[in-house]
Amino acid sequence: MTTEERINNSETRIFKAVFPNTTNHYDTLFGGTAMHLMDEVAFITATRFARKRMVTVSSDKIDFKKPIPAGTIIELIGRVTHVGNTSLKVLVEIYIEEMYSFERHKAITGTFTFVAINQEKKPVAVEE
Repeated sequence: MTTEERINNSETRIFKAVFPNTTNHYDTLFGGTAMHLMDEVAFITATRFARKRMVTVSSDKIDFKKPIPAGTIIELIGRVTHVGNTSLKVLVEIYIEEMYSFERHKAITGTFTFVAINQEKKPVAVEE
């Protein structure tokens, strides 16, 4: 399988409803909760690409462009954007969807870097 085919096959999409127990005093999704969900989607994406043990080594930049209100649906999309020797980068975007309309807006974007490791927790090649 080519790298491009692996990238396409590893794209990960997860939908979640934003319930009040995940929001702050402004009735919007906690930033930490959003980052947790983003790291989870990035991990799944990286693992689906490499099919190896993957660990997060950094979150390079996370831009919070719009608040995510309670009572909305969010879609998280993870996609590999760069493949190195032992590491790869995953872009994660969160989109807000209104429950009762077709409006959709990008709310958050972040990049996460992962390293492939072996059983001894030493870096190994992402692609072999």
